[in-house]
Amino acid sequence: MKTLFYLLLLPLLFVGEVFGKSPAVFTIGTYNLRNANKQDSLNGNGWGQRSPFIAKLVMFHGFDIFGTQEGLCHQLQDLKKLMPEYEYIGVARDDGKEKGEYSAIFYRKGKFKLLDHGDFWLSKDESKPNLGWDAVCIRICTWGKFQEISTGRVFVFFNLHMDHKGIVAREESSKLILKKIQEMPEGIPVVLTGDFNVSQFSPSYQLLNTSGKLRDAYDKSPLRYDPAGTFNGFNPEGSSSGERIDHIFLTDQFSVLKYGILTDTYRVDQPKLSGEPANGSSRSFSARCPSDHFPVMIVVGLP
Repeated sequence: MKTLFYLLLLPLLFVGEVFGKSPAVFTIGTYNLRNANKQDSLNGNGWGQRSPFIAKLVMFHGFDIFGTQEGLCHQLQDLKKLMPEYEYIGVARDDGKEKGEYSAIFYRKGKFKLLDHGDFWLSKDESKPNLGWDAVCIRICTWGKFQEISTGRVFVFFNLHMDHKGIVAREESSKLILKKIQEMPEGIPVVLTGDFNVSQFSPSYQLLNTSGKLRDAYDKSPLRYDPAGTFNGFNPEGSSSGERIDHIFLTDQFSVLKYGILTDTYRVDQPKLSGEPANGSSRSFSARCPSDHFPVMIVVGLP
């Protein structure tokens, strides 16, 4: 696999040498963190248990910049403490401050310089918290303009969480994102990550993927590791349908070296049954997912 990776990377390096510039190569992700709530805790999937494994997963797989969904303020602060090399941008959707879920973007402080950032709501009035179209939840998009420090490459990163019920809201949100991209300086590379709450077969997905501006990284990648869909419902054996509701879209400037849906799990002790002997042989474990979504990860090149 390492051999294939470097073979894919060689053309980018060759182009960089010819023109005197090295390409920027980095890892992008999207991860629905699952909001912290009492019911998950009662079911054995509490945030305090899950958060260290989310942080370790991110750091082990080398995410450089990634969009998150559903995180509450204290969850984002927890991750920041667990991952001191990262910073995040974003505001909460319900009040534009700290109330409600975020669509925050995390990035490595040593790899990227934040040039500009902002937030807008997925609605007719994008300037303040409000419901959009037929949505049942207030929805927000966070964006940042970043510079990759070692090469000077600049790109814009959008991250969102589309409504889970509103069909019109999802389609109009796709149109709004395309409008926002159109307003960016001509030729600037763009990334869009998020939980789109629809599979690759839906109209709102197709609006983006056939727009001529963005393309799903899945379609652009020569190497895919996609053993499952991206929603698992905290079931490590679930999501074998192949339907993806968490997506990463890119403009044409990016090349994709590999794409993966990361199905990492962790283990917890199973309670011992009454009457079992208290020895090591009776110890058993169960697999747990760090979130009810699997993260999506890609490695990209930006010449």
